[in-house]
Amino acid sequence: MNWLTEFVRPRLRSLVRKTDVPENLWLQCDNCGQMIFHRELRERINVCPHCDHHMRLDAAERLGMLFDHGIYETIELPDAPVDPLRFRDRRRYTDRLRDAQATLKTKDAMRVAHGTIDDQPAVAALLDFAFMGGSMGIAVGEAFLAAARLAVVQRAALIAVTASGGARMQEGILSLMQMPRTTIAVSEVKEAGLPYIVLLTDPTTGGVSASFAMLGDVAIAEPGAAIGFAGQRVIQQTIRETLPENFQRAEYLHDHGIIDMVVHRRELRGTLGNLLSMLMQPKPPPDEADGAVMLPNPEIVETTAANDSDGAGREQIEG
Repeated sequence: MNWLTEFVRPRLRSLVRKTDVPENLWLQCDNCGQMIFHRELRERINVCPHCDHHMRLDAAERLGMLFDHGIYETIELPDAPVDPLRFRDRRRYTDRLRDAQATLKTKDAMRVAHGTIDDQPAVAALLDFAFMGGSMGIAVGEAFLAAARLAVVQRAALIAVTASGGARMQEGILSLMQMPRTTIAVSEVKEAGLPYIVLLTDPTTGGVSASFAMLGDVAIAEPGAAIGFAGQRVIQQTIRETLPENFQRAEYLHDHGIIDMVVHRRELRGTLGNLLSMLMQPKPPPDEADGAVMLPNPEIVETTAANDSDGAGREQIEG
């Protein structure tokens, strides 16, 4: 036994070895490639300090950012059929679901929470892109219906936060049926006289963008978010033309009237609060409105005008 190599060297190495550094202390920006310290990135709500690129947020961070003081309550979502088509590609659909549920500790891609935004009651239906690309299947349809009905019961605004690759292919036509179902849910909220606001984040595509994502009373997008139905490459191959620069990006859609505003993440809660303070104000009945101006009866106006033609009516009024 060589005591120098077998004992002394390992002992010295253990004394001078540096403490292992976690790999997640520094994160790289997807846009500019710069390295960002994790605390700085958290303070900036996952916005790059170098190029202002809005990186994706997980569901908990997003909900904490939206609601007052980061306080909200999630609801238990309805059960939905699991693997109704017994789908399998390279893996069984049930295995994919099980892995996503174990990793994210949630049933499916949509989470529903309620709380207040600038002291106004609000219900948020949030798609988590980390769960199978935020794809919409039966469970997401059930969750969105539950969110809409909760908003009606609580007399609260409904806010949809979208981040999705579209309908879930493993559920076939059943996933496409969620498009009219979510559209009906939006109608229930609007018929109740409650505002429906959509926050479009990166990316919002496919069946989600073709249904409830584009039905908001107000459509807000984060800077640089990719929003559309089919992908840019698919469109170019179909029409055989070069698309404009920044096509399907939030700023391009805003310039062409598809969405109402592009809002920086740090200003998002304030913007939502201002919108809700205006949209949630109760409207008094016309007969109880203060300072209401009563218009003259059209028949009286016509009679007076007729009388004025010969002067008789004017004499009666003056008399």
